[in-house]
This record gives sequence, C-alpha cells and structure tokens, in this order.
Amino acid sequence: MSPMPSATTSAPVSAIAGAEAGLGLRERKKLRTRQAIREAARRLIDERGYDNTTIEQIAAAAEVSPSTVFRYFPSKEHIVLTDDYAKVSMAFLRERPADEPPLAALRAVVTEMVRRLAEDFSEEYRWRRELVRQVPAIRALVGEAQDRWVESVSEVFAERAGLPADNLELRVLVGAVLGAFHQVLWGDHSEDTGLVEMIERALAVLEHPDAVGRPADTRPSTV
Repeated sequence: MSPMPSATTSAPVSAIAGAEAGLGLRERKKLRTRQAIREAARRLIDERGYDNTTIEQIAAAAEVSPSTVFRYFPSKEHIVLTDDYAKVSMAFLRERPADEPPLAALRAVVTEMVRRLAEDFSEEYRWRRELVRQVPAIRALVGEAQDRWVESVSEVFAERAGLPADNLELRVLVGAVLGAFHQVLWGDHSEDTGLVEMIERALAVLEHPDAVGRPADTRPSTV
C-alpha cells in the first residue's frame, strides 16, 4: 500500500486536557503513553504506508519497548482504531431515561457520538476512514467492534424492558441503527460532508423508510 497523505499527528489540546481531567498521575501517564504510541504510528504510516510499518518501528518512534506497545494495544490494527467513543456511547446510553423508547435513545446516542467525533477528531477521523477502506485487517476489526457494541447495547435495553439479553427484535433494531452509523462513518461511498447532518439523514431512513427517494421537502419531519 502506498503511504497515506501527510497529516497533523497531535490530537487537539482541548481533547487531551479533557481526557486527563480528574485523573491521577498514574492514569495521566498511561493516557499520554497511549497517545504517544498512536501519534508515532500515524506518523510512520503516513511516511511508509500501513503494511511497511511495524510494531518495532512504532515502539522506537514512541520511545517505548515493543512489549509496552502490546500492553496498550493487542495489535497494530488496534492502534489505528480506538474504542474511546464506544465507551463514551455506553456511558451516555446509561444516562438516558429508562422509559425512553429504544429508537429515540439510540438516535440520541449515535448522534452524540458523531458530533463528538466531528468536533474533536475530524482530521484524524478522515485519516482512519481511509485506512478502514484500504486495509482488510482494520476493516475486519471494525466489524468485530460493532458486533460487541450491538451485544452490549442490546443487553442494556433488554435489562430495562425485562427481556432476554439475546432478544431478536432488540438486536435487529440496534443492528439497523449501527448499520446507518457504519455507512456514514466507514462506508466506501460516504460523503465528505457534515457528519452530523449525514447521520440525521441516515437515521431518518429508519424512522420513515417509505420516504426513501422522495424530495427532501416532502419527507416527514424527524424532530
């Protein structure tokens, strides 16, 4: 694979400061080590291409040992992808009203995930999206992560509704919403436009599937 286009390697200062807020010294050190490894990986992948970048090279660039890299990330694919937003989404979901309809809760959670991603890591997201499209191993990891998310979210709704954790209807609903999320973020034909607007359009399809193909001004309101 050819090298990726050059991009800024550091995360926004506000995002780093926000992540460190309330953490002790040990936790801040771990967070900074993770960030250093990610920045080193991104810089090397930009310069050499994904396939030509090794864990050993990433470790050297981050000034840590290969074993330290593996302590933070099970594989090179995990360095590229992050589960930070998945964790945030689960916390946000648990804060939603317990009696809120699942689709409304999912809409709020997914929209919030996209909003945070678009505001904090828009450049990094575009870089990661290209790798998801180009590298089969990373694309496979996205699928695994999404399967876990569907399972976790379905369990939350099942617990609230007093249903079995593997309830088919809940899994279908959560999977459908995640499918919309996937098409917006990772789909090969994703538009490089406002992510929040795109996710709202995608979720509107699930709420009003009969409106597909109709002019925007004739579609039912989703508000």
